[in-house]
Formats: sequence, C-alpha cells, structure tokens
Amino acid sequence: MTNRIEDRLKELGLTLPEPLPPLGAYVPVVVAKGIAYMAGHGPIRPGSSAPAVTGRVPSECTIEEGYEAARLAALSALASFRAELGDLDRIARVVRLFGMVQSDPGFDRQPEVVNGASELLLELFGEKRGRHARSAVGMAALPRNISVELELTFELVE
Repeated sequence: MTNRIEDRLKELGLTLPEPLPPLGAYVPVVVAKGIAYMAGHGPIRPGSSAPAVTGRVPSECTIEEGYEAARLAALSALASFRAELGDLDRIARVVRLFGMVQSDPGFDRQPEVVNGASELLLELFGEKRGRHARSAVGMAALPRNISVELELTFELVE
C-alpha cells in the first residue's frame, strides 16, 4: 500500500515534527468505535520541542503568525497520530476540528487563524476526506503560552 498522505506531505515540502510526550495524565490519541480522538496539540517545528508560535493574537502574534501556528499544530497532531497508529492513510475522513486561539479581549477573527489548519487538511486529504466540521474560539490563555491549540477527530478506515 502506498502512503498517499506521506507522499502529499513531501509534495507540499512539509515535514512532521517529532511527537511530544503529553504534558499530563493523558494520551495523545484514543480510538473508540472507528473514531480517533486527538488530544490538544500546539505548534511545534520539526527538529524542535519548543512551541513555535507563542503569545496572544493579535497583540503579541499577528493573525498571519497565528495562521502558521494552526498549520504547525495540525502537523503536530498528525505526527502523534502516525506515532500511535502507524499510517496516516488510516484516516478515512477528518470529522471535526476544534481550534483554540489565545486572543486579546475583543479579538473576533479566530476563524481566520484556524483556517491555517483547515486549509492544510484540505490540501493533504482533498475535499471529500478533508472537509470537516469546525469551531474556532478565543481563549484567555493556553498551555505554555502557545498561540493555537487544536483538537482533531478522525474517522478511521474500516
């Protein structure tokens, strides 16, 4: 079997980071009845274990930097999925994305930030497998001052 999603990552010039260990008493992914539920993931660059983008949007981090943080957080989640379940092609469909953006009071453009993850998932999985339900909300704080945290839900190939 070919690794279509791995090939697509290479075509796009993207590399998955090394998965980070959980920061608490939880696991990165739980599979139940053909659904993979991903724990929250933040933006990590390949070769690093430090958060790639930190601070509140838009005062400490621009919307564009937040968009990139969302892309990196999606790649981080995919890295954990691959580490736990072995093959990204086990993902039949991206079901849901819950995006949290560390935001200044009054900031209401979280959807533009979380689009970084949504658009990446569409690039990787295509329209049929990659289009998903989504929420994008503002938070007063996120762990380790990360700008974006994502939770993903995937339907698995039977």
